[in-house]
Amino acid sequence: CPMINSREECERFVGACRYAPDGYRSVGPVRAALVHGGDYIPTANESVLTMAMIETKQAVERLDEILTTPGLDSIYVGPSDLSVSYGHSAGFDPKTPVVLDAIHKIAEAAKKHGIPAGIHTGSVAYGLEMVEAGYQFITILNDIRLMTWAAKNATTAFKAGAPAKNAP
Repeated sequence: CPMINSREECERFVGACRYAPDGYRSVGPVRAALVHGGDYIPTANESVLTMAMIETKQAVERLDEILTTPGLDSIYVGPSDLSVSYGHSAGFDPKTPVVLDAIHKIAEAAKKHGIPAGIHTGSVAYGLEMVEAGYQFITILNDIRLMTWAAKNATTAFKAGAPAKNAP
Protein backbone atom coordinates (compact mmCIF):
# COMPACT_ATOMS: atom_id res chain seq x y z
CA CYS A 1 0.00 0.00 0.00
CA PRO A 2 1.54 3.33 -1.02
CA MET A 3 2.38 6.19 1.33
CA ILE A 4 2.03 4.54 4.73
CA ASN A 5 3.13 7.27 7.15
CA SER A 6 1.97 6.08 10.56
CA ARG A 7 0.99 3.03 12.56
CA GLU A 8 -2.68 4.06 12.33
CA GLU A 9 -2.51 4.08 8.52
CA CYS A 10 -0.67 0.75 8.56
CA GLU A 11 -3.27 -0.81 10.88
CA ARG A 12 -6.08 0.33 8.55
CA PHE A 13 -4.21 -1.07 5.55
CA VAL A 14 -3.50 -4.45 7.19
CA GLY A 15 -7.09 -4.71 8.45
CA ALA A 16 -8.50 -4.04 4.98
CA CYS A 17 -6.45 -6.93 3.56
CA ARG A 18 -7.72 -9.68 5.84
CA TYR A 19 -11.09 -11.20 6.62
CA ALA A 20 -12.53 -11.31 10.15
CA PRO A 21 -11.43 -12.07 12.76
CA ASP A 22 -8.01 -10.76 11.62
CA GLY A 23 -9.36 -7.76 9.74
CA TYR A 24 -12.42 -6.24 8.15
CA ARG A 25 -12.01 -7.08 4.46
CA SER A 26 -15.33 -7.24 2.63
CA VAL A 27 -16.31 -10.85 2.02
CA GLY A 28 -18.01 -10.68 -1.40
CA PRO A 29 -18.63 -14.46 -1.28
CA VAL A 30 -19.89 -14.94 -4.83
CA ARG A 31 -16.85 -13.40 -6.51
CA ALA A 32 -14.42 -15.06 -4.10
CA ALA A 33 -15.95 -18.49 -4.75
CA LEU A 34 -16.07 -17.99 -8.53
CA VAL A 35 -12.54 -16.67 -8.85
CA HIS A 36 -10.72 -18.61 -6.13
CA GLY A 37 -12.93 -21.58 -5.27
CA GLY A 38 -15.20 -22.36 -2.35
CA ASP A 39 -12.42 -22.71 0.21
CA TYR A 40 -10.88 -19.29 -0.47
CA ILE A 41 -12.38 -17.26 2.38
CA PRO A 42 -11.39 -19.68 5.18
CA THR A 43 -7.78 -19.79 3.89
CA ALA A 44 -7.34 -16.34 2.34
CA ASN A 45 -5.76 -14.66 5.36
CA GLU A 46 -2.88 -17.13 5.16
CA SER A 47 -2.17 -16.28 1.53
CA VAL A 48 -2.38 -12.48 1.65
CA LEU A 49 0.87 -10.54 1.82
CA THR A 50 0.74 -7.06 3.32
CA MET A 51 3.49 -4.74 2.12
CA ALA A 52 3.53 -1.13 3.30
CA MET A 53 5.37 1.36 1.13
CA ILE A 54 7.78 3.65 2.95
CA GLU A 55 8.03 6.75 0.80
CA THR A 56 8.24 9.82 3.04
CA LYS A 57 10.38 11.47 5.68
CA GLN A 58 7.38 11.19 8.02
CA ALA A 59 7.32 7.40 7.58
CA VAL A 60 11.07 7.18 8.28
CA GLU A 61 10.54 9.15 11.49
CA ARG A 62 7.84 6.63 12.52
CA LEU A 63 9.53 3.43 11.34
CA ASP A 64 9.42 1.61 14.66
CA GLU A 65 5.68 2.14 15.10
CA ILE A 66 4.97 1.13 11.48
CA LEU A 67 7.23 -1.94 11.60
CA THR A 68 5.58 -3.23 14.78
CA THR A 69 2.06 -3.15 13.32
CA PRO A 70 0.52 -6.59 13.90
CA GLY A 71 -0.06 -8.41 10.61
CA LEU A 72 2.43 -6.37 8.57
CA ASP A 73 4.43 -8.81 6.45
CA SER A 74 6.87 -6.60 4.57
CA ILE A 75 7.84 -3.08 3.52
CA TYR A 76 8.90 -1.64 0.19
CA VAL A 77 10.76 1.63 -0.33
CA GLY A 78 9.79 4.06 -3.08
CA PRO A 79 13.08 5.98 -3.37
CA SER A 80 11.84 8.66 -5.75
CA ASP A 81 9.01 9.82 -3.49
CA LEU A 82 11.31 9.45 -0.49
CA SER A 83 13.84 11.76 -2.13
CA VAL A 84 11.17 14.36 -2.89
CA SER A 85 9.92 14.24 0.70
CA TYR A 86 13.43 15.25 1.82
CA GLY A 87 13.40 18.22 -0.58
CA HIS A 88 15.47 16.63 -3.34
CA SER A 89 14.65 15.77 -6.93
CA ALA A 90 12.79 12.65 -7.95
CA GLY A 91 14.65 9.86 -9.67
CA PHE A 92 15.98 6.38 -9.34
CA ASP A 93 19.00 5.40 -7.26
CA PRO A 94 19.30 8.43 -4.96
CA LYS A 95 22.80 9.22 -3.72
CA THR A 96 22.00 12.40 -1.77
CA PRO A 97 23.48 11.73 1.70
CA VAL A 98 20.32 12.46 3.71
CA VAL A 99 18.19 10.25 1.44
CA LEU A 100 20.77 7.48 1.31
CA ASP A 101 21.01 7.62 5.11
CA ALA A 102 17.22 7.24 5.33
CA ILE A 103 17.33 4.27 2.93
CA HIS A 104 19.96 2.59 5.10
CA LYS A 105 18.01 3.41 8.28
CA ILE A 106 14.91 1.74 6.81
CA ALA A 107 16.83 -1.47 6.03
CA GLU A 108 18.36 -1.53 9.52
CA ALA A 109 15.02 -0.94 11.27
CA ALA A 110 13.30 -3.62 9.20
CA LYS A 111 16.02 -6.11 10.07
CA LYS A 112 15.73 -5.20 13.77
CA HIS A 113 11.98 -5.93 13.68
CA GLY A 114 12.24 -9.04 11.50
CA ILE A 115 10.29 -7.49 8.62
CA PRO A 116 11.56 -8.20 5.09
CA ALA A 117 12.39 -4.99 3.22
CA GLY A 118 12.48 -4.31 -0.50
CA ILE A 119 13.32 -1.31 -2.63
CA HIS A 120 12.87 -0.17 -6.21
CA THR A 121 16.12 0.46 -8.08
CA GLY A 122 16.97 1.88 -11.46
CA SER A 123 20.07 -0.17 -12.12
CA VAL A 124 21.72 -3.47 -11.36
CA ALA A 125 24.61 -1.66 -9.65
CA TYR A 126 22.32 0.20 -7.25
CA GLY A 127 20.32 -2.98 -6.67
CA LEU A 128 23.50 -4.75 -5.58
CA GLU A 129 24.31 -1.83 -3.26
CA MET A 130 20.87 -2.16 -1.70
CA VAL A 131 21.29 -5.90 -1.13
CA GLU A 132 24.61 -5.06 0.55
CA ALA A 133 22.74 -2.47 2.67
CA GLY A 134 20.38 -5.18 3.93
CA TYR A 135 17.43 -5.23 1.55
CA GLN A 136 16.08 -8.75 0.99
CA PHE A 137 14.40 -8.07 -2.34
CA ILE A 138 14.64 -5.45 -5.06
CA THR A 139 13.05 -4.52 -8.32
CA ILE A 140 15.39 -3.44 -11.08
CA LEU A 141 13.92 -0.84 -13.41
CA ASN A 142 10.22 -0.84 -14.25
CA ASP A 143 8.22 -2.20 -17.16
CA ILE A 144 8.61 0.84 -19.43
CA ARG A 145 12.34 1.23 -18.76
CA LEU A 146 12.93 -2.49 -19.32
CA MET A 147 11.00 -2.48 -22.60
CA THR A 148 12.81 0.68 -23.75
CA TRP A 149 16.17 -0.86 -22.88
CA ALA A 150 15.34 -4.10 -24.72
CA ALA A 151 14.02 -2.25 -27.79
CA LYS A 152 17.11 -0.03 -27.93
CA ASN A 153 19.45 -3.03 -27.68
CA ALA A 154 17.51 -4.97 -30.31
CA THR A 155 17.44 -1.98 -32.69
CA THR A 156 21.18 -1.38 -32.23
CA ALA A 157 21.92 -5.04 -32.91
CA PHE A 158 19.63 -5.09 -35.95
CA LYS A 159 21.29 -2.00 -37.42
CA ALA A 160 24.69 -3.61 -36.83
CA GLY A 161 23.52 -6.72 -38.64
CA ALA A 162 24.22 -9.03 -35.73
CA PRO A 163 22.00 -10.50 -33.04
CA ALA A 164 22.17 -8.80 -29.67
CA LYS A 165 23.73 -10.80 -26.86
CA ASN A 166 21.00 -12.96 -25.27
CA ALA A 167 18.51 -11.86 -27.94
CA PRO A 168 15.64 -14.12 -28.95
